[in-house]
Amino acid sequence: MKITVIVLLLLCPWARAETVPPFTPDGFRVPQPGQVLDFPRNHGSHPDFRLEWWYVTGHLTDDQGASHGFQLTFFRNALRPFPEQQDDGEAFGRDQLHMAHSAWVEVDADRFHSEERLARGGWDAGASVTGLNLFQGNWRLAARTGDANPVMDAFFTVDTGPRALLTLEPEKPFVRFGENGVERKGKDPTAASLYITWPRLKVTGLIEIEGQPRRVLGTAWMDHEISSSQLEAGQAGWDWASIHLDDGREIMMYILRRDDGSKDPYSVLYWIDREGGLTLVRPADFRWRAARTWTSPASGGTYPIDWLLAVRDPESGEAVRLRVRPLRDAQEHSGALSGIPYWEGACVVERDGRVVGRAYVELTGYAKALEAVRGR
Repeated sequence: MKITVIVLLLLCPWARAETVPPFTPDGFRVPQPGQVLDFPRNHGSHPDFRLEWWYVTGHLTDDQGASHGFQLTFFRNALRPFPEQQDDGEAFGRDQLHMAHSAWVEVDADRFHSEERLARGGWDAGASVTGLNLFQGNWRLAARTGDANPVMDAFFTVDTGPRALLTLEPEKPFVRFGENGVERKGKDPTAASLYITWPRLKVTGLIEIEGQPRRVLGTAWMDHEISSSQLEAGQAGWDWASIHLDDGREIMMYILRRDDGSKDPYSVLYWIDREGGLTLVRPADFRWRAARTWTSPASGGTYPIDWLLAVRDPESGEAVRLRVRPLRDAQEHSGALSGIPYWEGACVVERDGRVVGRAYVELTGYAKALEAVRGR
């Protein structure tokens, strides 16, 4: 498998010697090949990069047998490069803008809830530079233990919907996507990220719906991306998916869409095996196609949904076709505070009509352009 990965990397458009600038033209750091990260410290904030997010999605079953999906995302956006450092890790209220999104799908009740929050760094929001410790108002995501793969606790509410107190425990170590530690998103070497993922987290905890407490158990995925530009000129947005297969493996995929609707050559898919090993699949070797569309009555954006993923299984060598079916069509964040609506949905994964896993899919750039993540 390792030889396969090396060969595929050599065939990829970004696998060539080039000079990567240390900074963007306006002074933010750029992810560097071979950049050494120190964990658990680097699970925290990196304020000298422009953009950063910590992103958790998962599927849960409560003690009444009901199914749920959830999302909790903390975003950090630097307002200027090289912020003044204080004891709390950022200049109070001046240098960092923090946003957080939460969403909840009550699958059996067919209800979707979402909430967005926005604040400058300080009393109302912050992200530690010494380890994973994030807050936005009373929302929290923090490491409970001090190791590189810590147990984490999350508390959040979702508008007038559920309240959740969840414990996230890694079932396999985190992985780092990309060549030599950098995940390229385009020809421009500044369009790249440090991409860290816990692909499988055991979730336990307590939720409250309409005043009634319920215990929950399930599985989650968590991304941590650090960047100063996620897109380059000519890219309109992305389709992203995280898939938990029931056989203990995972798939991460994103399609970078160009303005003309074509698939950017920097699109990528990874298989993650049961021990956390990665197999890279080039964009020419997988297909992602939607069967239908859904138009949001709020934003007017038309999203492709109900997808077919066709790819070769590196374990069996067989070509597989997975249907990634949304559990509810209407799962759009309004973008009321960010100004960028996007679709973020809980899905079931099927093969030959049989359920073989669960997934979350993110669709951006269909309702509004993503200038904020171009780093321009």
